[in-house]
Amino acid sequence: MLQKVVRSTVIDAPIERVWAVLRDFNSHDQWHDVVDTSRIEANERSDQVGCVRSFTLKDGNRIREQLLTLDDTAHKSTYCIVEATVPLQRYVATVTLKPVTDGNRTFWHWESTFATPAGMERELRDMVAQGVYEAGFENLRRHLRSGGDLQPRGSARTAPGSAAMPLALPLPSRRIRVARYGAADVLQAEDGEAAAPKAGEVRIRQRAIGVNYIDVYLRRGWIPSMLAAGGTPGMEAAGTVIDLGEGVSGLRPGDRVAYLGPVPGAYSSVRSVPAEWVARLPAAVEDDVAAATLLKGITADYLLRDVGRVRPGARWLVHAAAGGVGLLLCAWARKLGARVVGTVSSDEKARIAREHGCEHVVVTREHRFADDVQRHFNGGADVIVDGLGEAAREENFNALAPCGHWISLGNATGALQPISPGWLLQKSATLSSPVAFAYTATHGALTERAQRVWDALADGTLKRPMIERYSLDAASQAHARLESRATMGSVVLVA
Repeated sequence: MLQKVVRSTVIDAPIERVWAVLRDFNSHDQWHDVVDTSRIEANERSDQVGCVRSFTLKDGNRIREQLLTLDDTAHKSTYCIVEATVPLQRYVATVTLKPVTDGNRTFWHWESTFATPAGMERELRDMVAQGVYEAGFENLRRHLRSGGDLQPRGSARTAPGSAAMPLALPLPSRRIRVARYGAADVLQAEDGEAAAPKAGEVRIRQRAIGVNYIDVYLRRGWIPSMLAAGGTPGMEAAGTVIDLGEGVSGLRPGDRVAYLGPVPGAYSSVRSVPAEWVARLPAAVEDDVAAATLLKGITADYLLRDVGRVRPGARWLVHAAAGGVGLLLCAWARKLGARVVGTVSSDEKARIAREHGCEHVVVTREHRFADDVQRHFNGGADVIVDGLGEAAREENFNALAPCGHWISLGNATGALQPISPGWLLQKSATLSSPVAFAYTATHGALTERAQRVWDALADGTLKRPMIERYSLDAASQAHARLESRATMGSVVLVA
């Protein structure tokens, strides 16, 4: 008759950190006290289904086990004993992890079935239940509490004459690629692998991915030097650290983080990025909120403090005031004492813009706003934040106050054509075209600006963002929705 042993526990660590250890079929000699040495036969990868681990217990027994299944999505693996000096017959075991949202902990379920020689049922059942499972739970807790994760493999972990196993292996990753430049339907989902982190990199299990208008520009082929056809768009995401490359400090597996960087590729479920792009997330900021606000919030921060140099009473005109950047920028500018006029494309968006700091809103789909702005501000706007581009060129100049500053932030209607200094001279105006990544060029600058965004969310300066969520595979729908001008707030992909 088959015996069955079932044990469960809760580990006080995030699921990605626990899984990073348990998914390595050759890791148990690092954390389980009963295991002495272990190696993977035939120099196969330790996450390769079908690989065999050969290990010695500290009591002298020897066991060979085979990995039967490994599911990174379900956080589940199954293995069996192939040969052992311990009389466990037809032994098959399954490990399953599930997230515990209360405290970001992990539920670990471990069960097995096996046969035993007559008269040894209780002895072997207790050995598995207590000596393997219960002891294993406590051993891994201690291992993680001490700061342990997977350590570099030494000679005791490899077959004689074989190369040392790599510390980290590629992981399955779902990604979106731009099959060719064009409309939203060129975005295609495919399965692939996320490479192990290189020196200075962090590999992240991404939960939420920010969708920004620059992603649309990349998909259309407007910036081919940044993204070639076939590449993956996306500049920011939030999730949990899986593992670290050599030389990375200040982060550990299981940490919740968000990042933004100048190289696209964020539309994926797992990605390795430079640690300098990464900022820790406060417990109060959810992944989707982080993906919706990091790049947009930092954009608002540098526009107000560095480019526009906001001051009390300054007159600001913000286009797309009900969009992701617009809502944050209007609210923050008003908090800092500026007067804000916004432009939107519908009455419903106008209502939202007023709720986020606009004292006056111009509703227009034809980019006609200059006369209204001049009347309301009695002389024009001191600062214009323009994401519209070429179609609003003349109107922006006409809406600008003498000595005003025109910030070209985006090109939703097409790239802004070159503007001559002589034209600006008529109003003694200035023009700039800033890029967020220049203002987060160092890790210190990134974390300082990110902290201001988190603080502004915490103290109510910035409201919790309005978010439209789409699955990663529905990226084309998210892009079509963004380009329709029907969105309010931010768009986020959920991986």
